Amino acid sequence: MQRVALTRELQVNWVSFFADFLLVGMVFGPPVAPFLAASGVWLLAVIADIIYFMGNHVCPQPTMSLELAPPFIMAVCMRCYGTVTGLLITRLLYAVTGGKGGYWLSQYGWSGAALATVLMMAYPVELAAQIFGLWDFNNYLVTPFGLITGLAWGLFMMPFLHGWQRD
Repeated sequence: MQRVALTRELQVNWVSFFADFLLVGMVFGPPVAPFLAASGVWLLAVIADIIYFMGNHVCPQPTMSLELAPPFIMAVCMRCYGTVTGLLITRLLYAVTGGKGGYWLSQYGWSGAALATVLMMAYPVELAAQIFGLWDFNNYLVTPFGLITGLAWGLFMMPFLHGWQRD
């Protein structure tokens, strides 16, 4: 009986581990890339190039990023980094609450999915408004739209990613 309990404790939730691994990369990669690129060390510059490559393929406006180590900019714009910040906040909230609370949208089934979808549209709606000329790109404006999207995505997905092996 004691061996079964020990085996259960040592069980690794690989989905959770992989999701956390990706989140750490998304949180630290974009702001660290300019410093790696500016270091002048060949290997660090190669790592920065990889981060910039990924940022160019996920961010619709990577050239609008903040300049952190002149002339090098973050790997993603603040809209995207706002989304990552929202995901980080919800991951930390999930770690603290263990998935208990009325704000985890997945517990509401299709209604929770619909609400999460509506909230996640903050990012594309703001981007479309900018493209159609309703306003210009502004870091103070785009960051909260990304944050709303990240929070919605996290409040819906964290229980799936991190709670599927709970008893």
